[in-house]
Amino acid sequence: MSDPEKGGRAVVVTGFGAVTPLGVGAGLLHERAVAGDVAAPGPHPAVRPADFTATDHLPRNLVRRTDRFTQLALVAADEALTQAGKRDGAPSPWRPERVACVIGCGLGGTSSFEAQREVYGREGAEFVSPLMVPQMMANAAAAHLSMRHGFRGESLCVASACSSGAQAVGTGMRLLASGAADAVVVGGAEAASSDLVAAAFANAGALSPSGSARPFDRDRDGFVIGEGAGILVLETAEGAARRGAEVLGAVRGYGATSDAHHVTAPEPTGGPAGRAVALALREAAVAPGELAYVNAHGTGTSLNDRLECEALRQALGADVLAELPLSSSKGALGHLFGAAGAVEAVATLQALRHGVAPPTAGLRRPDPALGPLDLVRTARKLTTRARGGRLFGLSTSFGFGGHNAALVLAVEGRS
Repeated sequence: MSDPEKGGRAVVVTGFGAVTPLGVGAGLLHERAVAGDVAAPGPHPAVRPADFTATDHLPRNLVRRTDRFTQLALVAADEALTQAGKRDGAPSPWRPERVACVIGCGLGGTSSFEAQREVYGREGAEFVSPLMVPQMMANAAAAHLSMRHGFRGESLCVASACSSGAQAVGTGMRLLASGAADAVVVGGAEAASSDLVAAAFANAGALSPSGSARPFDRDRDGFVIGEGAGILVLETAEGAARRGAEVLGAVRGYGATSDAHHVTAPEPTGGPAGRAVALALREAAVAPGELAYVNAHGTGTSLNDRLECEALRQALGADVLAELPLSSSKGALGHLFGAAGAVEAVATLQALRHGVAPPTAGLRRPDPALGPLDLVRTARKLTTRARGGRLFGLSTSFGFGGHNAALVLAVEGRS
């Protein structure tokens, strides 16, 4: 799928994978999201990938040396890379030194840190594992991804809280545009559903005391913590065509801004967040009225939902937003923090590819204070509104620290 405005340098997706609280696999993510399923709660005020056992997918010695967030990333990457055409024992589709890895993570290996902190307090310093730091470091997922597959291009972690995954995708786009890589494995991973992390978010007033995430609902009371990973393989349209790869979609535009306001509270006008959306649309050369679907950040906190709607209204126009199908994945998945933007990019791509938008799970009574919105409450068939029969989707991410990011994704139209 080439972009006529960008020619061969357009960024296309040749593989994607996901491990989420709805299960292992990007197909299962879409199927269960469209069905309106909600992930079962775990032992904490959180939801985890219920059917995920790392040793079912990875060598035992690798599992022993890695934190859970890295394991989630590696399994999602295996799915994405296989779809992109990489096979064990076969020549790589790309020169190893021309493949980069950019994986976002907000908090790193919190469970590894907490476990070894207990060892330190209970048994003493000499019993602390020397693996603790390489397990917990936020760049561990990118590092292990490069080692597991022998990718020798640039590898790094984007750490911008809940915008990390989306900004990792944007960083990958820029690496391709600069000519620094022929393929970039991008995404996000997070596994931070501990009592300690939950207590901090609860005391900040962000965690749902009812244990039910209900984005855009008048009774919403915060988010539920989720764990997971989303990975995409990005290439230029020219490169994908040269090796005969199937193109699954495109990342047409990326925009990012900073609130420069407060470390946790969003900027009160929504202006910087709206500007990130406008920048992404401009780079994509897509008019607001051409969008077919918005996968919103939609945390389910009172303040964030209100300001996100305001930001979208500024960027898209009130009339466009009022008739644009919009939903949030967090009602089904919980909030995946650093993984959220990447998983939601996969969810958006899947919605466009199947021509069906998933509903916002948990939404029962839309909040009228949010203004006119076309909230998707049951699975909705998408229709193209753009030239060339394409379907365009917008995915938004906003993080502590005032990080705002937006992605415009596209597939050939299905209707």
